[in-house]
Parts: sequence; C-alpha cells; structure tokens
Amino acid sequence: MKTVYERTDIVPLLAETFRELGYEGATLSRITERTGIGKGSLYHFFPGGKEEMAGAVLADIDAWFEQAVYRPLRNDDARQAIAAMWRNVGDYFRSGGRICLVGAFALDDTRERFSSAIGDYFIRWIEALRSALIRAGCAKREAQMLAEEGICGIQGALVLSRALKDEAVFTRSLETLAKRLEAATR
Repeated sequence: MKTVYERTDIVPLLAETFRELGYEGATLSRITERTGIGKGSLYHFFPGGKEEMAGAVLADIDAWFEQAVYRPLRNDDARQAIAAMWRNVGDYFRSGGRICLVGAFALDDTRERFSSAIGDYFIRWIEALRSALIRAGCAKREAQMLAEEGICGIQGALVLSRALKDEAVFTRSLETLAKRLEAATR
C-alpha cells in the first residue's frame, strides 16, 4: 500500500469509505480499517474528525464537478459541453457502479450537517446545464425543466442501476437523456 504523505492522498480513500458505509456507518474504527490509515494520522490531517473528513470529501467532489462539468457547461461550446457532461458523468460514476455521495448524503440525516454543500452541488449543476441549453437554442423555461429532468434522471439512474445490480440501466438512461436534450436543442 502507498504511504500517505499528503491530506489530498487520503480524501479519495475517505470518499470510497463514505460511499460504501454512509456517513453514520463510517465510524473512525471502520475508516481506519478501510483506509489503512491510523487514527493519529487521520486526526493529524483532519483535527475536526469525521465531519471534517466528510467536508473535505464533499469539497473534492465539488472541485471535480466544477472543473469537469460546471465550468465547461457555463463557458464552452454548449453542445460540446453537454456531450462532454454525459461522458464525464458516465466515467465519474463508473457507468453506474459508483453512487453519488452527495445524493446519498442528501437522503439521510447527514443532509442537515452538510446542507449548504449538498444544495449548492445540485443548484450549480442545474444552473450550468440550463445555461448551456439556452446557449444551444432552448427557451429559458424549457431549459430549466430539461436541466432539472437531466439531473433527476442521472440521480435516479444511479439508484435504479444499483438497486437492480445492472450498470446497463445507468448507461441506457444517460443515452436516453442525452438524446432528449440534444433533440430539444435542434
């Protein structure tokens, strides 16, 4: 196993632990067991404990989405950015094999602890997609509804894919959503 030297090395390990166990299920003992990092090292990097760890994971997810999804949707060629969003989201969620940790945190009591980060994630994604849809030729009202439908579709496809243990559900759903949004921008 790699020796961890930086806080940033630990965050992806924590993310997978929270994805697997949830916030409440990720006790410090289980985090230590899953990551292979001692309690002393964890507290060195995250003196605020588990809450700080989860906050760092959410910030890392946010940074990835800002760079790979939101910024291109806001600034790049609209149609190309929307197409890239589908590819990037498919890759990020491993074709439905990886849950959306932000979405999972939104569904339980963790929501209250991280409500700002959770709400911001979805609001920014919807707004960025809406912006791209408008630039691609959608009317503002339709763009809002399609953006919300797109994000709902992604989140729903993740849940259904996981529930059915069938990653093809996620892939098919993304393809269907992509076609729907593409047709709306013609």
